[in-house]
Amino acid sequence: MAGAARRRDGHIAQERMLEEAMAVIAEHGLAALTMSALAERLDTSGGHILYYFGSKDRLLLEALRWSETELTGERRALLGRPTTAERKLDQFLELYLPRGPRDPRWMLWIELWARTPANEDLRQAQEAMDRAWQEDLEALLAKGVTRRRFAPMDIPAHASELLALLDGLSTRVVLGQRGSDRRQALTVARSAARRLIPAGPAQ
Repeated sequence: MAGAARRRDGHIAQERMLEEAMAVIAEHGLAALTMSALAERLDTSGGHILYYFGSKDRLLLEALRWSETELTGERRALLGRPTTAERKLDQFLELYLPRGPRDPRWMLWIELWARTPANEDLRQAQEAMDRAWQEDLEALLAKGVTRRRFAPMDIPAHASELLALLDGLSTRVVLGQRGSDRRQALTVARSAARRLIPAGPAQ
């Protein structure tokens, strides 16, 4: 029983660390997230942070996974809603795009993309998270085709193209490039989705 209690306490401690890591990124940017800064914010030692994560790469990856887990729940809820495939696709676009130039999840994605070539574990983890988005989008499109809201298509290819475009738009938003705020990115994404995902006869 004592061992179980320690495991529960450890899980809570880790969750708290990840929550604070995301808060640091949102408030001060990714460069401000260091082991020492996070330890100071949590009133603990850098060694305690290191015990849970081992390296900054691992801390960044686990923070991203933590954020993606929450979004996975939102995606699954979206897929189960009693609404049209077109509306679900629009909500999917809104969920995927960053909230703004300081979106911590997207700042993490961009940072970890840059670190991936030198880290095979990181590459595999990112591929798994990407695959989850791809599979859910494919499921959304397949149901739309079945219900004749979308025309027949190569679903994996169209889903992959749309996600690649969303990645590009998201990067521009996070980097704060001129003319690339969330509202404009969403407008472009909706236009691209209409071209990539043809309407079916039921519309």
